Amino acid sequence: MSATAQDLTVVIGLGRSGRGAARLLQSQGKQVCVVESSRTTSLERSAAELVNQGIDVRLGMPLELASLEQLGSPIGRVIVSPGVRWDHPTLEALRKQGIALGGELVPAWEASRPVPWIGITGTNGKTTVTHLVSHLLQECGIDAPMAGNVGRSAAELVLERQDSAAGLPPWMVVELSSYQIEAAPAVAPRIGIWTTLTPDHLERHGTLTAYRAIKRSLLERSEVRLLNADDPDLRAHAASWDRASWITAGPREAMPEAIRPRLWIQANRVWQDKGGEHHDLMAADCLAMPGDHNRQNMLLAAAVGLEVGLNGPQMEQAFRRFPGVPHRLERIRELGGLLYYNDSKATNYDAAEVALRALAGPLVVLAGGQAKIGDASGWIQALERKARGVVLFGQASAAFRTLLEQGNYSGTISCCDDLDEAVPLAHFLARQLECKAVLLSPACASFDQYADFEARGDHFRGLVLALRD
Repeated sequence: MSATAQDLTVVIGLGRSGRGAARLLQSQGKQVCVVESSRTTSLERSAAELVNQGIDVRLGMPLELASLEQLGSPIGRVIVSPGVRWDHPTLEALRKQGIALGGELVPAWEASRPVPWIGITGTNGKTTVTHLVSHLLQECGIDAPMAGNVGRSAAELVLERQDSAAGLPPWMVVELSSYQIEAAPAVAPRIGIWTTLTPDHLERHGTLTAYRAIKRSLLERSEVRLLNADDPDLRAHAASWDRASWITAGPREAMPEAIRPRLWIQANRVWQDKGGEHHDLMAADCLAMPGDHNRQNMLLAAAVGLEVGLNGPQMEQAFRRFPGVPHRLERIRELGGLLYYNDSKATNYDAAEVALRALAGPLVVLAGGQAKIGDASGWIQALERKARGVVLFGQASAAFRTLLEQGNYSGTISCCDDLDEAVPLAHFLARQLECKAVLLSPACASFDQYADFEARGDHFRGLVLALRD
């Protein structure tokens, strides 16, 4: 079924991405209706803003075929926010009717043609790489704003730039989650980046194989493919790529035969393979963020810089000016010799383990929230090595306590209802246990108590800044 000018475009979901898609589509003269199954005070405020702009919004409407059929106009197209399963029964029914479905990225992709996208995905690291790439290009005089699964939606960015005197930018740096990729098969970045692959979102995608295939599809549609050779899963599948550019934060000689890295680190310098010749590119310690994983992130960003024509000295200076990323090993403050780090973005075991490896112990770690499916063994082992105490909070606290006890964690374990209670307790324990730092690295989603990981991290930051020694 092909849509006509009079057909209705339905946007499912009134989150940030849904609001952006609705506004962008309306600016193109489309008749738009936003459908949201929930009804809260926050959603009512968001709905009122859209209604004032002439966009129809239906709150408290269940995502059912019967509900959509009562909207009063033929439906020509449905735009789906990432929070809705791509295989939802109602979406399947719409497909059978021949109605076009797409994710919220699709209108942004269509409206931004021919601007090249730098598409960044991965289980962990993608947000840091997105910030690094945008910072690098902007610092070097290239207009390359970031959007997608970070900050503002891609639709919001496109709409904002369309209405500005500057117009659309020469590049867009877009973070892409698996939820967004599976619903936007038309998105084909000029440069695609894959940071890491570990089990995540299996409650939605079912298997690691399915999850991997979704991530891989974005890279296969990318003109330039940049991959992290230090990730075990990506490295294990290296021979399956007909063309790809690899980076490693280690020496070139440590890589298997299937991988000939474009960038690597030797003797604290970043080296580049350029037509078979090896060139000393820049210092490897020019990024202040701790951890080998952040060296990997920097090298992926540097590979983008090379693609757009930057040189080593330019990039080194830009990386030295990088301020860090909120909620990713963000250093909040030092209080009486104790450092406080906000790593609220660590929403799974693997990300939380990476944070533990990056910091010098001993630590007190705050963990908890809405638990995900995954293997916690590596995380528990890292806690045993680095953390003298763990303060658990939120929905997962009791289950995490059992998990740690069964994993023979030998440090102090405390349980709290929320961060308001957990932060002062962690401060007290860190003093008592003579630790160097307190780390929020939840290993959980935030949705039991917060709208997103940013809200959780902001709350933690406020609580830490209010502490008195």
